[in-house]
Amino acid sequence: MSTRVKALKAGARLAVVSPASAAKPELVHAGCEALRAKGYEIKLMPQALARGPLYYAGLAQERAAELMSAFADESIDAVICTRGGWGSAELLPLLDAKVFRENAKAFIGYSDHTALHTWLQNEAGLVTMHGPMVAADFAREDGADAASWTCALGGDGAWTLGEAAGLRTMQKGTAKGVLRGGCLSILAESLGTKYAFRAQEGTILFLEDIGHKPYQWDRQLLHLQYAGVLEGVRGIVFGDMAQCAPSDQEAAKMDETLRYALRGFEGPVAIGLRSGHVEHGNITLPLGVEVELDLSAAHPALHFRESAVSG
Repeated sequence: MSTRVKALKAGARLAVVSPASAAKPELVHAGCEALRAKGYEIKLMPQALARGPLYYAGLAQERAAELMSAFADESIDAVICTRGGWGSAELLPLLDAKVFRENAKAFIGYSDHTALHTWLQNEAGLVTMHGPMVAADFAREDGADAASWTCALGGDGAWTLGEAAGLRTMQKGTAKGVLRGGCLSILAESLGTKYAFRAQEGTILFLEDIGHKPYQWDRQLLHLQYAGVLEGVRGIVFGDMAQCAPSDQEAAKMDETLRYALRGFEGPVAIGLRSGHVEHGNITLPLGVEVELDLSAAHPALHFRESAVSG
């Protein structure tokens, strides 16, 4: 398992950052108010509301410095992103792994921030949280799933996601391993670089995305296969495909395509987990922890076998 991060207790202090694209101020403020209502203290970092150049929330150097500042600040218990967009990959050459290793705390976000999840796992060895963001999710009513947030960040130990989280079986079986992954397009684009996603032996791979048609999923899964990423994967969990295949007809085509793309994969495969680009109830997934994917029975289950946090 990767290094556990600090648990969030009542009154915990969250730093709000924008490592990628600029966020709408009104949504950031609404999301911050929702987090305050949950009992958290909020530190809105100066770059969190920055705009430009282009669509970025400031220059790469500014965003990288602010992210490291939030981690180095001993008064901060966790770091949460406003939104995704594009830009996190620009930060990677500018980050100092020592800062993150010596200040293990939760990093929370998804989408473009898959680049940062991967870097934090590869270079700093941290558990990270693929979960709801301030402007993208907490600003919306029912945008974030409360139960998984508490289980993932509160230190409740073992817990399980099942059908209520959208999970359904595509290919039966049972597998144990470390949960890794994130946004498919960001993972695929990292391959061939020194910041590449590493699916080590014993991986349970989680994949989700937005706006990807079935043939694009097929193409990028083949890319992962050719790059050797699937060699160490024991089980696969796909996310909620509503943002990729919104109609019943498109969803059926997506299922057919994924089954075809994985026709040589022997492990268990699930689909529908509501984390990342979802319409409501965004589930918090700790990446870097031991899980068991059990698709052997009538009710699919993803069991988290250990706590992602300490203290």
